[in-house]
Amino acid sequence: MADKTIKVTWVKSTIGYNKKQAKIVEALGFKKLGQTRVLPDNASIRGSIFLVKHLLKVEEE
Repeated sequence: MADKTIKVTWVKSTIGYNKKQAKIVEALGFKKLGQTRVLPDNASIRGSIFLVKHLLKVEEE
């Protein structure tokens, strides 16, 4: 059985937001604005995405 994944794109800069949100984006593995990552769909990833949802675009796979 294949694990579920989600496609996440970093679409908005962390400048002007608190440093904790920048650290969360970095912890999700993003290096550059506009980068897309395919991440496992689990509770910890979903929780991190929820905290910075205004900076990311999420697509179900």
